[in-house]
Amino acid sequence: MTILANILIVFFIAVGVLFIVVTAIGLFRLPDLYTRAHAASKSATLGVMCVLIGVFLHFWLIEGHFNARILLGILFIFITGPVGGHIMSRSSYIAGVKPWSGTTHDDLKEEIHRMKKEQGIK
Repeated sequence: MTILANILIVFFIAVGVLFIVVTAIGLFRLPDLYTRAHAASKSATLGVMCVLIGVFLHFWLIEGHFNARILLGILFIFITGPVGGHIMSRSSYIAGVKPWSGTTHDDLKEEIHRMKKEQGIK
């Protein structure tokens, strides 16, 4: 049982570290704010969640201590990480931050134009 538990713990922590490394590479290599925000919100959320799952399994299976706060932390990160990235990207777009010149499709342009037209803003 201990060997299986250790394998699960190492697996989740290793996958989490891999996602966090992908996040770091994405933040350096991606061309604009929007793609960087995507990397930071999606893969960092998965990375931190996997590390926390590994920590939870360690305390539960090895130490014999069930910690509900870690589960609440996983839930909180799962909900707030992508939502925060979306809100920051959308507010940046509204503030006028231009997408990368290689961007081929802009779904938000029509929506923002429609919202401004409805509110009477130029």
